[in-house]
Amino acid sequence: MGSVQSFETPKSWRGWPGKIDTPLNKKLSEVKWGEYRLGDLFEIQNTLSFNADRLTFGSDYDYITRTSLNQGILQETGFVNKENINEAGTWSLGLLQMDFFYRRKPWYAGQFIRKIIPKFEVTESSVLFFTTLLNKQKPKLLSVLVRDVDKTFLNIVIRIPVLENGKIDFDFISSFIAELEAERIKELEAYLTVAGLKNYELTDEEHKALEDYNSLSFKNYSVPKLFEIKNTGNILSKDIVKNSGEYPYLCASADNNAVSTYISYDKKYMDKGNCIFIGGKTFVVTYQEKDFFSNDSHNLTLRLKDELKRCKDIQLYMATCINKSLGHRYSWGDSISNKKIKNDVISLPSLGEFIDYDSMPILISAIKKLIIRDVVLFANQKIEAVKEIVNK
Repeated sequence: MGSVQSFETPKSWRGWPGKIDTPLNKKLSEVKWGEYRLGDLFEIQNTLSFNADRLTFGSDYDYITRTSLNQGILQETGFVNKENINEAGTWSLGLLQMDFFYRRKPWYAGQFIRKIIPKFEVTESSVLFFTTLLNKQKPKLLSVLVRDVDKTFLNIVIRIPVLENGKIDFDFISSFIAELEAERIKELEAYLTVAGLKNYELTDEEHKALEDYNSLSFKNYSVPKLFEIKNTGNILSKDIVKNSGEYPYLCASADNNAVSTYISYDKKYMDKGNCIFIGGKTFVVTYQEKDFFSNDSHNLTLRLKDELKRCKDIQLYMATCINKSLGHRYSWGDSISNKKIKNDVISLPSLGEFIDYDSMPILISAIKKLIIRDVVLFANQKIEAVKEIVNK
């Protein structure tokens, strides 16, 4: 049961707007907070799972793995049989980085996935609210053994807005999320305008790059022949002060381009940017534009030997090729290393015996515009919806 108590606004929420004018005329500081165990609100269950090698392609359902990328969805999905399907309206929990993702349609699961089932009626605003709240529990879940995750999850105590009778104040949650969304959409609109990103029209060259992609010829190339390979520096998280400076502090997480925080530290431990970074234990591959610090010497930097090709878009393209070519080879128990990668090859577009570098930035530019187009159209749609609500 939840209990009604007076609490200070949770510290993790103090970055949210300080003044929220909701239809109920409440402010965040005036909300009554109650304590609930996650076990009061959710069940945690094993999933109906199977290995990816049993996929037959063509399904409308997602296949969920432990990855933090792409909402936990394996890119290639497929149908096996309906006996293995998990119901919609639940959260998946990947037992690697403890990421929670809400599932709006039935889904298949790989190994080491839990299913989080709500005991309350879910609305769109409560999905956003509780997804954020659940992911705030990641540090606690990462601190225990996998066998203890279920018990730990059920006994975590959270603070949420409640009514006088101790029940969850879903009306406030809905209003709060609506206000946050409206504010963030306004910020997005301003950013797109100032940054000049509203132009998402493809050039003829970009159109052609998209049309010709499936006809590109790919060949395998030796990693050490293309890149200078080095281990990164090693600065333990206990030795840093979060948000103390301007330089990225990288970890092996897929979140936020592997950036954990920004710090100031002794520059002799700094790694040069404009390179491809690989989180050694989790095989997260990113492009790092700026100089950075690293949390683990098992992490790797790959720097193109051909200096003329060290542009951002080419390296974004190659980072994806590295991930696709090598990601299936490495896991937490068999992680990549400086020694191992020197025996690896990656698949890249080619023109005869030579790498087709020229096609890379054009395709990346086209993809950026396609993504920005979706963002711009989404922002415009949301802005019109907010205006309609305000007018009413």
